[in-house]
Amino acid sequence: MPRRERNKFVKRGQILELKIEDYAFGGKGIGRIRNEHGEFVVFVPNTLPGQLVKAQVKKSSKKYAECKLFEVLEPSEDEVEVPFQEIPGAPYIKLPIEKQHAYKKQSTIELFKRIGKVTDIEAKFDEFVTSPNTFHYRNKMEYGFSAIGYNHELKTDVDEFTLGFKKRGTWWCGDDLKKDSGLFDKEFEDNLTQIKAYCQDTGLAPWHAPKREGFFRYFVVRKSFKTNQLLFNLVTTSYDLSKFDLNKFAEFLVELFGTRVAGLLHTVNDEIGDRTIATTGKIDLVYGDDKIVEALLGLNFEISMKSFFQTNPKSAEKLYSKVIDYALEDKSAIDNTVVMDLFCGTGTIGQILASRSKNAKIVGVDIVASAIEDAKENAKRNHIEDLRFYAADVGKFLNEHPEYTNKIKTIILDPARAGIAPKTLKKIINLNADRLVYVSCNPATQARDTEQLMQAGYAIKKMSLVDQFPHTAHIETVVLFEKNNEK
Repeated sequence: MPRRERNKFVKRGQILELKIEDYAFGGKGIGRIRNEHGEFVVFVPNTLPGQLVKAQVKKSSKKYAECKLFEVLEPSEDEVEVPFQEIPGAPYIKLPIEKQHAYKKQSTIELFKRIGKVTDIEAKFDEFVTSPNTFHYRNKMEYGFSAIGYNHELKTDVDEFTLGFKKRGTWWCGDDLKKDSGLFDKEFEDNLTQIKAYCQDTGLAPWHAPKREGFFRYFVVRKSFKTNQLLFNLVTTSYDLSKFDLNKFAEFLVELFGTRVAGLLHTVNDEIGDRTIATTGKIDLVYGDDKIVEALLGLNFEISMKSFFQTNPKSAEKLYSKVIDYALEDKSAIDNTVVMDLFCGTGTIGQILASRSKNAKIVGVDIVASAIEDAKENAKRNHIEDLRFYAADVGKFLNEHPEYTNKIKTIILDPARAGIAPKTLKKIINLNADRLVYVSCNPATQARDTEQLMQAGYAIKKMSLVDQFPHTAHIETVVLFEKNNEK
């Protein structure tokens, strides 16, 4: 067996100092190593051209290496000072928003050319939709407790009680959030140090990740932009629970935030996995309500701690408006035909479409039965009747509901980040709709699916980008496909 050739530029685990020269899709900065063997490309996520960074090689091939970012040693000359505490979840907060938009647009268009084989994508580009709120736009945050903190002056981890986010590049080390991060509710984050002090004063231990022990694990907060209320979830282990007074903690939160407190839930999570809701744990209501209400385009939605809901509701309104505009662009194609809202989740898009179009028959389909139950409840609350929801697999849908055969003319697709599995996409193509409105939070998988759709006779008519997550690499795309019936 031939011996594997050793990489002449880097080895796995190596720590590098790199100047970032270019930007690739998904927030990957591109650095290059040049030596007597030639030039070698290194990708570092969450970095920008002009930055000098410290990063560790995670994997490498003959052509390139992928690294994990440890630290930005020198900023890019494009970056500006901001009054917020830097956190890993907002790597581009110092980059002016116009420059963020330019990077996102340019890299997404390149992606559709390279992966989707859409050579004329610029001609199809419709609009870059900006987020109404550049800062403080999120409606949910998860803060973690840790028994290991980070000393920024000594640049080392230390034993201390922390409440905030993971130190970038580590899984074991917490970093205190001491002030507003610029992403979530300012009043709440400015008070997080007091919540930490309250928990620390109990003498109960925060979670120690390497030892997999401790009491305090997470503090999760959901916010309603409609009511300005906050819904809290304290996640702990069951160990030492008898020593912690949950009702007193609820009173403390009401002292801090008054009528903004919608409710406090308590989750027991004894699993070692790093997630807030345990599969075997339980969740109890300690105080107030277990839901908050949010509004989108005039419709109300009840949101529990477990509900999936758009993280940036003000921008989600713009996203859904664009989806509806594309779906209703040809009114004659909609009237008295069936619109299928596929991967519909809790039915947000279908309900908004039903409220805008009186003549279309709208069918929401999702394989997750609990999401369909929530969708039915939401539609009832909003008094929307011309809407049917089905818990079904797309491949079997027409067999189970033959009344829709040859009547589905428009399909709205909003899949998860992984995109649409090739077999599922084939089943969607077999539904033979004239038009597809494909919404994606991961343009890389959407560009991949585009190639298969083009081979099946669909062509891109329009594409828009919606900035749902300022200061991150994420971008949402809305693409309108139309079938070339001459093919």
